[in-house]
Amino acid sequence: MRPSPSNAKAAEAGSRPEYRTRICDIPEGERPRERFREIGATGMSQRELLAIILRSGAEGVSALRLAEDVLMKFGGLSGVARASLDELQQVHGIGPVKAIEIKAALELGRRLALSTQDTRPQVKTPADAAQLLMLSMGLLEQEEVRTMLLDTRNRVLGAPMIYRGSVNAASMRVGEVFREAIRSNCASIIVAHNHPSGDPSPSAEDIAVTRALVQAGKLLDIEVLDHIIIAHNRYVSLKERGLGFE
Repeated sequence: MRPSPSNAKAAEAGSRPEYRTRICDIPEGERPRERFREIGATGMSQRELLAIILRSGAEGVSALRLAEDVLMKFGGLSGVARASLDELQQVHGIGPVKAIEIKAALELGRRLALSTQDTRPQVKTPADAAQLLMLSMGLLEQEEVRTMLLDTRNRVLGAPMIYRGSVNAASMRVGEVFREAIRSNCASIIVAHNHPSGDPSPSAEDIAVTRALVQAGKLLDIEVLDHIIIAHNRYVSLKERGLGFE
């Protein structure tokens, strides 16, 4: 005797794990806040940490599901950090308040990372310089030029922003790059700028600017050690490639 359709469905439902969508329906040990208390922040995934900030979404959307949707839409945490408030609100369940909370949390993390860096780090390689600048320049939506000021032991004295806008030899005055270096009596500098496109490949203008800066540095007795292009989490050293340092 075969079970009736209704009995078959009931048996099938009883054999499968229950599909839960709300935080309160998730076993206590798997809830983000409980897991945070139990294992600490370092043991949690990006999805779980983001879910703690989000708490819940619109129309019963769970915080975990909402966090997953946000990370998938923007390709991970770095994409979320680059997204604007309007772009975040395009995700179902994210309103103006939640968008602001996400951006505020990411900004606090960025500032903490910057504040805990050594106040006088030493730069020995292009990777050292890029690592110091990546947090503050990697996600910028507009091109900026910064000058890393170094003493005689290649210790960083500062990295002021000296220009904002497209980098080309015609629009950027070489004197602006060296003004802070002269004022701080620097031994050398590293020039850096970002490519918001995400591609760090140097353009012909980048090489021309580098060549002009190197020549000016020789006249001022301030060595230009490198010109680094930063794009998201990648960089290119023009010095390593021999571009503009002939």
